[in-house]
Amino acid sequence: MTNDSELPDYAPVPSSALGPAVNEQGYFVGRVEKNLYWVTDSGYQAAFMTTRDGVVLFDAPPTIGHNLKRAIDEIASANGVSNKVTHIVYSHHHADHIGASSLFGRDVVRVGHAETKRLLQRANDPARPVPDVTFEQNHTLDIGGERVNLAWHGTNHTPDNIYIHLPDHDTLMLIDVVVPGWGSFAAFNVNADVPGSIAAPAEALSYDWKHFIGGHLGRLGTRDDVVLHQEYIADIAESARKTLATVDPMPFYAKYGNNIWAAVKAYLDTAAEHAAAPVVKKYTGVLAAADVFIVSTAFVILESLRLDQGVELPMHP
Repeated sequence: MTNDSELPDYAPVPSSALGPAVNEQGYFVGRVEKNLYWVTDSGYQAAFMTTRDGVVLFDAPPTIGHNLKRAIDEIASANGVSNKVTHIVYSHHHADHIGASSLFGRDVVRVGHAETKRLLQRANDPARPVPDVTFEQNHTLDIGGERVNLAWHGTNHTPDNIYIHLPDHDTLMLIDVVVPGWGSFAAFNVNADVPGSIAAPAEALSYDWKHFIGGHLGRLGTRDDVVLHQEYIADIAESARKTLATVDPMPFYAKYGNNIWAAVKAYLDTAAEHAAAPVVKKYTGVLAAADVFIVSTAFVILESLRLDQGVELPMHP
């Protein structure tokens, strides 16, 4: 059994990264703007909008689960509006963000990208019913006098991850790309397309919005949060470029001989740690957990530089 003294220590979390406390039932629900609300369990986030025709829910994380219904009921009761969920918008197909969709029954219109439907058909998961309404590039929902603009701008975190823009509520929802106030999750948020994920924040900033819903942890984001994320990732990429140019792989091959995988692993582990070190130093106290997943994120970005961009790949003479 592991005891506390054997566990690693990490830098303290800046208070700026923390969101509101959850209630006794384990959730917080708050107003974003007008009749748009967000729900969090401090690990995941969803949002919903009340309209004269019912409620539009944006994502349904299973960790929040039945607390989504409780949050909607709480707001609907306080404001004297309907608590009936008529639509669920899927940001993308991942179960950790829409795995509570089935809680809302069959009599709900589910909306998502065409690729989301294909991926969910493949998954065949009853917790994630396939979307009824799909689109390829752009789609506008007009529900109960409210407008929601949905757009796909190419692969980023997943092949189907979309931008959810609520222009009348000054809000953009883009899941698993930027975690406001925090460093990235493991392996650069487990992104399917590294260059696409690096480019996605600039696309997000091209929209007009004030509030940002990133899908994870305990608080909403701002435009400054997205800019800071861009700077953080750019610094990792620059450090990785320098590492590829300066860390010599030959000593690793000399040591491990014909065990090629051992040589490659030792070299890449060393390179990722080397690339991460200056970024950890710069962002500790600025971004929460800047020292936690940074090595795996540096590794993924370093490999993307090599494989997607051809940086420092030697040509045999």
